[in-house]
Amino acid sequence: MEYCEVLVATQAYHGSEALTYSATEPLQPGAIVKVALRNRPVLGIILRTVAKPLFDVKPVMAVAPFPTVASQTLELLKWIYAYYPAPLGAVVRLFVPPTEVFPKATDIRMSNPEVSDREFDTSTLRGSAADLPLLTLEQTKALAAINGPGTFLLHGITGSGKSRVYIELAQRTVKAGKSALILTPEIGLTAQLTESFATVFGNKVYVLHSQLTAAQRRDIWYVLLASTEPIIVIGPRSALFSPLRNIGLIVVDESHDNAYKNESAPHYHATRVAAKLASLNGASLVLGSATPSVEDYYLAEQRGRPIIAMQNLAITDSRRSEASNALPTSSGVGKRDSLHIKMVDMRKPEAFTRSPILSTALLERIAVSMKAGEQSLLFLNRRGTANAVLCSSCGWLDLCPNCDLSLTYHGDEHALRCHVCGYKSGLPTSCPVCGNTEILFKSIGTKAVMDQLQKLFPAARLQRFDSDTKKVDRLEQHVRALAGGSADIIVGTQMVGKGLDLPKLSTVGIINADSSLLIPDYTATEHTYQLISQVVGRVGRGHRAGTVVVQTYDPKNMTLQAALRSDWSTFYQSELRERRAYHFPPFVYVLQLHVLRASSKSAETAAKKLASQLAADFPAVTVEGPAASFHPRAGGKYSWQLLLKATHRQTLLDVVAMLPSGWAYTIDPTNLL
Repeated sequence: MEYCEVLVATQAYHGSEALTYSATEPLQPGAIVKVALRNRPVLGIILRTVAKPLFDVKPVMAVAPFPTVASQTLELLKWIYAYYPAPLGAVVRLFVPPTEVFPKATDIRMSNPEVSDREFDTSTLRGSAADLPLLTLEQTKALAAINGPGTFLLHGITGSGKSRVYIELAQRTVKAGKSALILTPEIGLTAQLTESFATVFGNKVYVLHSQLTAAQRRDIWYVLLASTEPIIVIGPRSALFSPLRNIGLIVVDESHDNAYKNESAPHYHATRVAAKLASLNGASLVLGSATPSVEDYYLAEQRGRPIIAMQNLAITDSRRSEASNALPTSSGVGKRDSLHIKMVDMRKPEAFTRSPILSTALLERIAVSMKAGEQSLLFLNRRGTANAVLCSSCGWLDLCPNCDLSLTYHGDEHALRCHVCGYKSGLPTSCPVCGNTEILFKSIGTKAVMDQLQKLFPAARLQRFDSDTKKVDRLEQHVRALAGGSADIIVGTQMVGKGLDLPKLSTVGIINADSSLLIPDYTATEHTYQLISQVVGRVGRGHRAGTVVVQTYDPKNMTLQAALRSDWSTFYQSELRERRAYHFPPFVYVLQLHVLRASSKSAETAAKKLASQLAADFPAVTVEGPAASFHPRAGGKYSWQLLLKATHRQTLLDVVAMLPSGWAYTIDPTNLL
C-alpha cells in the first residue's frame, strides 16, 4: 500500500493543506486522480508520496489514464495560492478539467470543435505564411525586438497589425518545438483570432472557453495534457491553466482589459499570472494593446522592459485600393489623417432635432452610410449605471474633494456619497459654476437606442450586442456575418469596441462619451481613454474612409480629446500625476475589504471596529473608510467596505491572514466598485 498527498479541487474544501489518501501503486506528482471528500467524488492532483500516516485514510478512487501535469503547473499553483490568498480547493480547481468523468485515452480525438481538421506540419509553416499579408517595417522591427525570455509591451494603435505579429511569433515558437498560449479578454474575440491562426496552424489550434460544453472542455483539456507536439491554445483568462507543457510564447491581447481580472476567489489578474508562467517556462510574454494599462506601462518603464511602439496602420496594397488611397500611413502618435471626427455638444438642444438621444449629425451620417451600402456602429458604455450629478448647461460634475471621483446620488437619503473614502454631502439645488437649476441624474441603455433607430430607420437591419443578449445572438456567433455586412447598424456596449475588424464600417457613433467618466472610481479616466480609443479604432483601419460622431457634455475634456487623437503620452502623464497625488496604483498596493450584515448599521459598526484595529496593528497601512459599498445591498444584506493602501504588498497579505470571519477581500482590485 502506498500513501500520497492530494491537492483536492473543489470550492467546498477550505483547508490549507493537501489531504492524505492511499493507493495500490506509487503515483507520480502531477497525476490527476479522483478521490472522495466527505463521500463526494472530486478531482485532485498528486502532490507527493508520504509515509504511512497514523490515522485511517480513504483510497484513491481512480487515476486518469494520461500523463502527469508539468512540474511548472504545480509551481504555478503554489505561487497563486501564496500570491492571491484563497481557499486551497478553489485554487486547485483552476488546474483540473471541468468534470470528474475520466475519458478513455483512445476516445480522445486530437481535434477541436471550433477548428477544422486541416492537417498540420511544421514544414508547411513558411508556405502558409505566404497567404498572410506581407510584414510592415514596424512589424518586422517588433519581431526583432521580441527575442528570448522576458516581458515585452507591444504598444500598437488599432489597425497596426498586432495579430499578424502574434502569428509570426507563434510560427517562430512552434519551429523551435514549443507551444504558444494566446489570451483574449472576451470569448467573442476568439473567433477572428482562431480563424487567422488556423489558416497557418491547422488543427493544432485549440480553443478553450466556458461556452463549450463540459465534455468538450474536458476532452480538449486531456488532449493538451497528452500532446507531445507543439500546439496553439486560444482562449480567455481561464486558458492560462490549460495543461500545456514546454511553453515558449504567451500573448495577452488587449492586455489592458478588466476582463483579465478574476472576480471570484482567487482574485488573480491574468497578466500577472501569465508573467509567472512565462518565467517558469523561460518563455516570451507579450502584452499587446493600443491602450496599455497605466500600471503595466509604468512598471515597464521602471523595470527597463522593452516597450515596442507600432504607430502606423498596417495597410496592404489591396486595402489601400479599396479605400481609394484615402488612408495614408499615419504619423506622430497614431493619427489617422483622413478619419473625420465630429463633436456634438449634448448641452445644446438644437443638436437633437429628430431624437432626444441621437444627434442630427449622427443620424445624417448613418443615413449616408446606409445609402452607400456601408455599416454604422453605435457605442454606449453601460458600465456607468450609477446616477451621477452633473449640470445640463455647463457640464459641471460633483466630485469628492478627497478622491477627485464622481459622487453618487442616493435617492432614499437625498444625499451624495463617495464610495471610496465615505465623504458625504447634500444634494445641490443649482450648479455652483453657472447657477443652472437643471441637474441631471438619468442615463440610457442600448435598448433605448434600438427603439429610436427602429423608428428612424425602419428599413435598416439592426443588431444589438450587450450582456443581455441571448446565447444564440452573442457577438462571437456573428463576427463573420457582420464582417460580410449582415447588419446595417450595430449597437453595443464595450464588447463591440474590442478587436472587431469590419471592412464595411464607415460610421462610428459614441452616444455618451462622458458616461464612464461619471463612475466613482479612480480608474474611470483610464477606462474612458481606453474605451474611446478602442471604439474609434473600429473605423478608418484602411478599408475605407471613416467618420466618428462623438456626443459629449464636455467637448474640451482632456481625457476625451487625448483618446480621440490617440495621444497616449499626454493622457499617461496626466494620469500618473493624479494617481501620485491621491495615492493610487501604481504608487501603492490596494486591498479592498467588504463585510455583509443584516442591517446597514451593524455593517457600519463592524467596519469601524476593524478599521480601528487595523490602524493600531498595521501603522504602515493607510485605512480609508469605512463607507457603504458601491452596491450597498447583496443577498438581502448590507455591505460596507474599507480600502487599504500600502507601499509593500506583503503587508496587505498579512492583513488578509488576520481578517475576522465574515470579511471578504480583493487584493489588487482593478476598480473599487
